[in-house]
Amino acid sequence: MLYKAYEIQRSLLSASSAMASMTADLLGDPRLPFSGFGPSQMMASALEVFAHAAAPRGKPAFGIRTIHVDGTTHAVRESTEIHRPFGDLKKFTHEGLPPDAPRLLIVAPMSGHYATLLRGTVERMLERCVVYITDWADAKYVPLAEGRFDLDDYIDYLVAFLEYIGPGAHMMAVCQPSVPAFAATAIMAAKDHPCRPVTLTMMGGPIDTRESPTAVNDHAITKPYVWFKHNVITTVPVNYPGEGRQVYPGFVQLASFMSMNLGSHMMSHYSLFKHLVQGDGEGADATKTFYDEYRAVCDLPAEFYLQTVDVVFQRHALPKGEFVHRGHAVDLGAIHDTAILCIEGERDDISGIGQTKAALKVTPNVPEEMKQYLLAAEAGHYGIFNGSRWRTKIAPVVDAWIVRHEGRGKGRKLTAVA
Repeated sequence: MLYKAYEIQRSLLSASSAMASMTADLLGDPRLPFSGFGPSQMMASALEVFAHAAAPRGKPAFGIRTIHVDGTTHAVRESTEIHRPFGDLKKFTHEGLPPDAPRLLIVAPMSGHYATLLRGTVERMLERCVVYITDWADAKYVPLAEGRFDLDDYIDYLVAFLEYIGPGAHMMAVCQPSVPAFAATAIMAAKDHPCRPVTLTMMGGPIDTRESPTAVNDHAITKPYVWFKHNVITTVPVNYPGEGRQVYPGFVQLASFMSMNLGSHMMSHYSLFKHLVQGDGEGADATKTFYDEYRAVCDLPAEFYLQTVDVVFQRHALPKGEFVHRGHAVDLGAIHDTAILCIEGERDDISGIGQTKAALKVTPNVPEEMKQYLLAAEAGHYGIFNGSRWRTKIAPVVDAWIVRHEGRGKGRKLTAVA
């Protein structure tokens, strides 16, 4: 019923958005004598804000066409290297990179938004690295015949992607995937896998949510596992390829995130209204661009979502040494030659201070000189990987970390791995 009710609402809002947009265009038509003046301008602006907020949204494109490096503009090449049912491996490169440029796998969150939310992350790291990124699928478009996808499968995907990239690659996990990326690194280290990452950068990740718990963490532990199973999991309706699949809908996740900071979102839309009234197209477009991405959401496989709630947020299995993958315990102590960089935001209201840094405590066999911690001053969760602070304060630290350890992966050879 939840998904069907949403579909009805979405259809109604889509029609209302189109009507509001047409009316706004009419009120702003310069051929009409009352356009652009007083009440008509204010009404047109209000309708445009509503039309933008209510418009349906699909999967955005990365759209990175060119990149500027040291004063030179280079064309960017985007390709899909691996296609799998629940996620692809995409590659970005440009002709300005040297043949031996570092290779970086960015692990995007599977948390309701598309990988394009990390467009700014990709664009900045692409200046010095060949960038790969996990492009997770919207579960409602994955047919039931493709089977399940849970946290174990997520880890297997990461291992397979690293094997494809080859020995000597670096890995960066943004938010939620810090846990599976950390686990994958440990699993590969235990097997002395030649494709284990040379460096692992974790940004705003829930490694140990017992540290500085946020409202998100509190919500996950104040309700039992069965509550999530019966209240936020629903079935994909018949009008999608994934008909019958159990999912955690993206629209539920979006509603949760919006309600956490409802006041700031309302002020952002009021600012959009003022920009439109004042004719400030540049300011209005900046707000619209952000919300075009923020409101583009996708569904998560139910088994992945529920396992993450249970293992990561309720049982804290990874930092307690109780995390299991395919029936085998994951030993973080096996990590010994992957350099670890943990980055947190001072104002992060999703992953509290200390939650990511906990990774440095539970890796006793990684030498201290191969560990680093950065607390980004005044940065919120989104600001860790996007925006001016990311580009000017955080990304240079990641660049330097990769360059510092790049040489250590050169001697690894890809052979048959059991």
